Amino acid sequence: MTEQVETHEFQAESRKVLDIVINSLYTERDIFVRELVSNAADALEKFRHKSLVEKPEFDAHVPLEITIDCDDKKHTLTISDTGIGMNRQELETNLGTIAHSGSSQFWDQLAEAARKDINLIGQFGVGFYSAFMAAKKLRVQSRSWDGSEGHEWESDGGGTYTIRPCPGLHRGTRIIIELKDDAHEYATKFTIERIIKQYSSFVPFPIKVEGKTVNTVQAIWTRSRNEISEEEYTEFYKFIANTVDEPLYRLHFSADAPLGIDALLYVPKENYERLGMGRMQPGVNLYCQKVLIDQHSENILPDWLRFLKGVVDSQDLPLNISRQTLQDNALVVKLRRVLTKRFLKFLKEQAQSDAEKYKTFWQTFGIFIKEGVTTDFEYRDELGGLLRFASSKSDNGALVSLDDYIGRMREGQSEIYFINGPSRTALEHGPYVEMFRKRDIEIIYTLEPIDDFVLNHLGEYDGKKLVSADRADLRLPPAETGTTEEQAEDEKKEALETDKVTALCSWLREVLGERVQEVVASDRLVDSPAMIVNADSYMTSSMERVLQANAQEENLTMTGKKNMEINPANELIKKLSHLRESDQDFARDVAWQIFDNAMIQAGLLVDSQQMVSRSYRILEKVAEGD
Repeated sequence: MTEQVETHEFQAESRKVLDIVINSLYTERDIFVRELVSNAADALEKFRHKSLVEKPEFDAHVPLEITIDCDDKKHTLTISDTGIGMNRQELETNLGTIAHSGSSQFWDQLAEAARKDINLIGQFGVGFYSAFMAAKKLRVQSRSWDGSEGHEWESDGGGTYTIRPCPGLHRGTRIIIELKDDAHEYATKFTIERIIKQYSSFVPFPIKVEGKTVNTVQAIWTRSRNEISEEEYTEFYKFIANTVDEPLYRLHFSADAPLGIDALLYVPKENYERLGMGRMQPGVNLYCQKVLIDQHSENILPDWLRFLKGVVDSQDLPLNISRQTLQDNALVVKLRRVLTKRFLKFLKEQAQSDAEKYKTFWQTFGIFIKEGVTTDFEYRDELGGLLRFASSKSDNGALVSLDDYIGRMREGQSEIYFINGPSRTALEHGPYVEMFRKRDIEIIYTLEPIDDFVLNHLGEYDGKKLVSADRADLRLPPAETGTTEEQAEDEKKEALETDKVTALCSWLREVLGERVQEVVASDRLVDSPAMIVNADSYMTSSMERVLQANAQEENLTMTGKKNMEINPANELIKKLSHLRESDQDFARDVAWQIFDNAMIQAGLLVDSQQMVSRSYRILEKVAEGD
């Protein structure tokens, strides 16, 4: 038997390859376990196909499985499979020449791959050699499915390997790893179980660690939807999301073009960011042939979909030699686009089929859709259709889409109007909606400061511009046909004369100084005496409130320019016009109070101390009059 032992040297270039694989290519040591398990699964799959065609009799009774044994006393790890196995020539071909090539060209390509982290594993299959990251010696015992005698391949990775006969083997391959001194943890059952559960939970053959099957959860995403029960879907969600509750939504789909994809995505019931538990990490894992490639992948979905849980499996993606980074960015972009568009289409369908359930989704995860509108131009139109807000035409608690709004737009209306405020009640009692209500024009109520950023980033939807009601250049559609003159007369009744309005506006501009850019007569106030509008069309009051809240010091010059519009038909404005001629000081206090009140209704900051002092002066003056 000794005479049959053969010792061979790795070629010089192959030795360099081995150095790269061991010392440079892989960034995580755990990966070698995944690579060896994946190779074992491939061998089992090959034998399964072979057995269907050729019906081999040798070891036909041996079950298809992977077994792993840990010896923490001898510091060895043994990984065995009952797959197709290798004969002597295959051992030398597959292991001895390192990926079937010893050429300098191959070494140059591999060295470049290590530097750039690009794809080679599918071309050269060097994953086996990752075991040398943890092994001081490898022994590979294998016997082919054809029943020929078994052999053992052995190497310490130091430049030579030996091949010798190894009688008494069953079909398959056994890899015995003698661990380095700093890698003894891989001889413990706990460590191996952890790695298997992380990377190889869905390998389609049993993986037994010390006799216990570790991969007990099925890769249900590869099965037909008709074959999977609701209980199976729920249990898989609990496993993949590490949770105990049920999902809100589930999307299971397959695609053949432009990439072969099997995806199973879940929407949780809770938004943990909203609960104050910090920023969520991506929750979708990327697999290739059921082997984990990228856990919590940041590449396959946009960041604003980080709340999703689930798996994506694509056999079309080339992987880098360490299986840790995707090679072809163009394919990653395609995968990302397919997944994103399919999920957005799914949300649109759900919103149409069950509005109440979608409302629950919106209230929980709507902030992510808004984030997408403001950060991702590619999907802005689709995301715009998913936005939901209250409006003047919706009942309390009901939400409307931009499509709903457009469907109810008046003839001749070309813009979508919105206004931001702290609550529906505050908006409906504020000055900005008065003319909308009078002319029966729907206006969207946005109740979060971010909403103005969202709608301004969206800009337009379905060809209709989105316009904030606190813009100075706002022009509302005329009243309905047949009532235009009547409404116009009603809106102008008992108003100050034009010359007095002009004089009052000029005086107010002088009194308020730098706090306003212009003071003008309003054509949209009905009952309120005045309101603040933004001279800068890009700046809305709610956007300014965000800037003020984030500012370290109050500095009104940092915010947008203000115009004040006054209502010439309002009794207070008419009295102020007379008062400024009879009592300038008192009139100035009233003017400032009107301005501050309008600022408060716009949700903007005022000097509270000055306002309180002024209010007392006004009250004192009123009391003297009584």
